[in-house]
Amino acid sequence: MKIEYNQELQEFIEKHSMTAADIEAFRKREESENNRSGIRALKGTVWWKLLKPARWLYNVMKLLRFHIRRYGVILTLVKVKDKLISRRKLKRFSRRYIKAILPDEEEMAQERAVRFDRDIKFSILVPLYNTPEQYLREMIDSVIAQTYENWELCLADGSDAEHAYVEQICKEYKEPRIVYQRLEKNLGISGNTNVCIEMSTGEYICLFDHDDILHPSVLYENMKMICKEGADFLYTDEATFNGDDLYDIITYHFKPDFAIDNLRANNYICHFTTFSRELFSRTGMFDSDYDGSQDHDLILRLTAVADKICHIPKLLYFWRSHPNSVAADINSKTYAIQAGMNAVKNSITRDGLEVEVESSPAFPTIYRFRYVLKEKPLISIIIPNKDHVSYLIRAVDSILKKSTYENYEIIIVENNSTEEETFAFYKLIETLPCVRVVTWDKPFNYSAINNYGAGFAGGEYLLLLNNDVEIISESWIEEMLMYAQREDVGAVGAKLYFGNRSIQHMGVIIGIGEDGIAVHSHLGEPFNSVGYMGRLYFAQDVSAVTAACLMVKHSLYDAVGGFEEKLTVAYNDVDFCLKLRELGLLNICTPYAELFHYESISRGYENNSEKRERFQSEVAFMKQKWKTVLEQGDPYYNPNMSKRRPWKLY
Repeated sequence: MKIEYNQELQEFIEKHSMTAADIEAFRKREESENNRSGIRALKGTVWWKLLKPARWLYNVMKLLRFHIRRYGVILTLVKVKDKLISRRKLKRFSRRYIKAILPDEEEMAQERAVRFDRDIKFSILVPLYNTPEQYLREMIDSVIAQTYENWELCLADGSDAEHAYVEQICKEYKEPRIVYQRLEKNLGISGNTNVCIEMSTGEYICLFDHDDILHPSVLYENMKMICKEGADFLYTDEATFNGDDLYDIITYHFKPDFAIDNLRANNYICHFTTFSRELFSRTGMFDSDYDGSQDHDLILRLTAVADKICHIPKLLYFWRSHPNSVAADINSKTYAIQAGMNAVKNSITRDGLEVEVESSPAFPTIYRFRYVLKEKPLISIIIPNKDHVSYLIRAVDSILKKSTYENYEIIIVENNSTEEETFAFYKLIETLPCVRVVTWDKPFNYSAINNYGAGFAGGEYLLLLNNDVEIISESWIEEMLMYAQREDVGAVGAKLYFGNRSIQHMGVIIGIGEDGIAVHSHLGEPFNSVGYMGRLYFAQDVSAVTAACLMVKHSLYDAVGGFEEKLTVAYNDVDFCLKLRELGLLNICTPYAELFHYESISRGYENNSEKRERFQSEVAFMKQKWKTVLEQGDPYYNPNMSKRRPWKLY
């Protein structure tokens, strides 16, 4: 919508508006990220790999130069020391942690003695291809060590003649539960795995890579969950370790419970995956068209029809990182990137949605989606306001000047302003056909104000917005609407930054924090951080989003009774999102709708006894109303992570 201001309004805005230099900085960052696509085309080439040491040295020298110029030599050396100490801390933590989660002989004996109500055989599928001897032996030994003993290991060997030792090693094991077949030719990873399936006889099928290691209790834990929940699809947490040292952990991947948008954006389920044969019979075999991302394709198909998906929040799989593995460098298998995008697009298309899929700026296999808008309905943007006209001008002006979406209206809800300039701006801005001001003359109540504003909204969708925000991404409305239009979605939130460009919001985690109610995800992270496992660069399912920027269908807003007016300031957005979740709807946060949020400018912080008392009463309300939900924890936040420091292990 191209907005033309009259001269009087233009002069008023110029007089009272604030600069937005940071917007230009973000635009430059976006341009830089777009240029990365050309670099990706070079990755995987021989020259790229040969120049890796030189690139590493160049980046180190560049970083040192930057820090020395900014902090001086002494402070830079202190920072380097702290970084090395941090790495040593992680190594010490990992050694303690891995030792703690590996059972001793007594614990393993106790698990072996357990008798379950069902006697399920697990078929562990491993397609072999030129597997290094040490990795092969460690992989097989980790299966033999399982405390639940009703299993079979199905090995389909597509190795070439130069790696004939693979067959010799497999046949050395006089273990009747190992089923080995030498393939006449290598059929690719999908074809070889399909042979494993044909060899298998178990009721449940497990996927296992040929160079990785299983925790001794992984089948035992799967069996417990199957008997308890009747699960037909299961997955566990995992860790990536370096080379030959199981205790040298590079990455801990503590996963959320099932989250379809997370799964579409990246194969977070990955290892260790188990599913029933009956479920598999409904989806068909591995498809070689998706080689490199064949697991992602199959998992999308399996979870789409599964009756009971269960996540076991325990670290039970060890993914080995070595020079030729995807764990070390996805560019060692560049074909996997396109295969993954194709698998995800086809999965979404099967759900009746049109979408384009591309790699995100963070990682090639973390995907960004551009859903086709089914229509372009009227969006009602509701902005509560009290004075601080310069901030309101910045918010409204950035909407009018930057938004590429055209069919919207802005409803400013005036609440007890006293400054003449505020009302002067109202009078001028209402000359625009898409803006109007309505008055709520009662005491401040954020929930009641938004409910009141919604009563004037003619839009099919409501977009709740604080007056202390500033638009960054021009397509912010489209980015939110593409998710809000889905039938399975409730509220949609945006990625918000503080004025210093650190992260203010990328979804809300419930059940953690000082008061045990909720905290913002990735609060305070640097603007260019990728977040835990890339979470700052993909649209994801979350328990709640902040009302500082929240889109929802008008009909859904009414269906749950709008905002709870007993929550005058705190947690009304969390309560609202949990009400949507009770309806079986998903709440989503997208990083591609970006705004500044100059938090608490309008009303201030909880800095007096009256506000603190009110805050505590709202905390008590939430704890009583959502007691069970809070005790169960956030399904999108792993219970192994810190309850005080989001996305931290310790």
